[in-house]
Amino acid sequence: MHRTASTPLPSGWSRCVRSAVVHVVSIANVAFTVTRARAANEPDGRIRLQAELDQRDREISLLREELRIKDARMQRVPAQRRPHYPAIERLASLELRAARGWSQAETARRLLVTPLTVASWTRRLDDDGPDALVQMPEPVNRFPELVSYLVRRLRVLCPRMGSRRIARVLARAGLHLGATTVRRMLQPVPNRNDHWPDKRHVDPSPRNAQTTSGTLISRRFPRTAASGSPGGRSPFRSAGRSAGGSRSSPITSPAVPWGRRTSRRSRPPTR
Repeated sequence: MHRTASTPLPSGWSRCVRSAVVHVVSIANVAFTVTRARAANEPDGRIRLQAELDQRDREISLLREELRIKDARMQRVPAQRRPHYPAIERLASLELRAARGWSQAETARRLLVTPLTVASWTRRLDDDGPDALVQMPEPVNRFPELVSYLVRRLRVLCPRMGSRRIARVLARAGLHLGATTVRRMLQPVPNRNDHWPDKRHVDPSPRNAQTTSGTLISRRFPRTAASGSPGGRSPFRSAGRSAGGSRSSPITSPAVPWGRRTSRRSRPPTR
């Protein structure tokens, strides 16, 4: 009977078990990254789609392991001595409960609180005042602000819902919006200072400079060199036909007054 040769283990290998486990996981991460990079460059769309699905499944698995580690640390602290959730996070917790369809006991188990705490949040959901147990991230005093908040939260809790689906869900709740309005609400609000700079810090280089003769010179449409402006060549065809019909240099041709247009009848006949 043939016996396969086995590799003898090094002496003292049991003292390096933990570091060996970490190194093996690191090698597996490198192998997964290289394989996914090759699949992402494949011309076949099905292979690229499968690589994207594998990446998402791996990300979900790693996030679950991360949450398990964090929960294991918090579970060592008694429930009465754990830090309290802020008022804004309490509302987010109740929104997550509604999105996942959890019961009161499941919500308490997931969030590491007692069922009585979840019941207290639900019972005092509509309390007003600065000391309310559950509060909004930002004050909502107008109805459009409430609708905008609902649209943004639906996109966070249900990321696969498009603009039309969100509009249909809100229509079932009695809020009739168009898909275009939903897309506009989902766009990030631009900073006003990015488009309208402070007047105290305006560029001193003039867009409309004034010469010694009092004539305004546009920075976009500079005057010709014959008029004495530093603009150089004119964007207009000053080298075109002059009044006599012959071509002339932009330096010797008379500059056309700004704002005046010569009619076709007043032009001399071309020879």
